[in-house]
Amino acid sequence: MRCMLKVSIPTDIGNERVIDGGLSRTIESILNDIKPEAAYFAEEQGLRTGFIFCNVKDESQIPAIAEPWFLAFNARVELHPAMTVDDLKKAASGFEKSVREYKRVA
Repeated sequence: MRCMLKVSIPTDIGNERVIDGGLSRTIESILNDIKPEAAYFAEEQGLRTGFIFCNVKDESQIPAIAEPWFLAFNARVELHPAMTVDDLKKAASGFEKSVREYKRVA
């Protein structure tokens, strides 16, 4: 299943890794292990944050995906299922069924 991994690095630890030269090297090493479809980095709520899209074939892979971020950066990690536009198109019947069964009548 395609998932979005959101990784937020605390400022103090991120600063330490920038100063010692380890930030980009460690991130690159973790990404080489995860082999993401895509990875984007930005600031969110004042923290260095990565938005990483990867395939999780089995739930047992989750520790291998999350633990490096916890251990290397004491990061906050979130993992969310994610869909492409094609996935969303395939989900149309699920939307239609939900509308038939659960739409609120005003």
